[in-house]
Amino acid sequence: MNQTGENDNSLVLAGDVGGTKTLLGLFAHGKKRPRLKLSETYDSRERSGLTEIIKAFIGKHPATISDACFGIAGPVMDGRCKTTSLPWKVSEREIRQRFGWRRVRLINDLAATAHAVPMLNRKEVFSLNPGRAAGGKNIGIIAPGTGLGEAFLVFAKGSYIALPSEGGHVEFAPRDEREIRLWKYLRRCYEHVSIERILSGPGLVNIYSWLKETGRSVEPEWLSKSMEEKDPPRAITEAALAHQEPLCVETLNTFVSILGAAAGNLALTGTTTGGIYLGGGILPKILPMLKEAIFMKAFTDKGRFRDYLKRIPVRVILNEKAALLGAARFALEMKWPFQPGPEGCIRLFSKAPE
Repeated sequence: MNQTGENDNSLVLAGDVGGTKTLLGLFAHGKKRPRLKLSETYDSRERSGLTEIIKAFIGKHPATISDACFGIAGPVMDGRCKTTSLPWKVSEREIRQRFGWRRVRLINDLAATAHAVPMLNRKEVFSLNPGRAAGGKNIGIIAPGTGLGEAFLVFAKGSYIALPSEGGHVEFAPRDEREIRLWKYLRRCYEHVSIERILSGPGLVNIYSWLKETGRSVEPEWLSKSMEEKDPPRAITEAALAHQEPLCVETLNTFVSILGAAAGNLALTGTTTGGIYLGGGILPKILPMLKEAIFMKAFTDKGRFRDYLKRIPVRVILNEKAALLGAARFALEMKWPFQPGPEGCIRLFSKAPE
């Protein structure tokens, strides 16, 4: 027994590794889903790599760990990942050898979130578009944070399979003259204008900078100070939600509209009649804006497929530890005779999310 009060062999280590923060947690088997015993949050940018964070965590919370899974923001290939927003190179083999664990898996962070979706209860999601998804239908997940992640849950042979994606790096497709002007502005800044350049924390700042450059509004002194003292995306969203500055309101409206369009594209690409789930750290904080008509108008504005999209449930994930929960599920699944496939593909549940 250890400080968690459980037999060490019953615990797994799970991680949600993002460009801004990294969450690690110890989990035990629960009746319906993995049960979190304890967790810690670390600033990713202040650490040299994931190994350093793991070392700090197990130094504070010693346990005999045999299995671990880390959802990581970046493409995972052959057990290795070069993170998109951090100068890290992470290897399953290196972690396993360093800590002497039996099994270690890296999976894409959005695949980790996908693993969690069937386990979320009604209190952990907020419905933007009503509807109860039946089992056996594809599900899409899109999550703006430090970057933009996308993933799918595909139903096959009686259970869900989580499929990772790097869809956040596809081209931004402007829908009108205004968005073409935004694209032109971003093209001066970046060689490749991906949708992540807009739908992310840094993307919010990009939109704001573009609107500010148009000269429609002069940035007030109090806002300049707020952006110096706080994380700029946070300062912008707080000012927008409080309706303190029209420039910030327009920034967030633009963000929400483009997010709606991107979510609609994902729904069409994956025929996700089982629902679209909106994840990441930004969206629960801007829920009042998502509730307004602008998101669903953009989501359904697909010409002949408008009615098709109107029937698709859209839900915001409110559980900030969803990816951590999904990684824990994956780690516990590794204890079973079934061995997970590559890239975070693993059979999940036959039931649909609540």
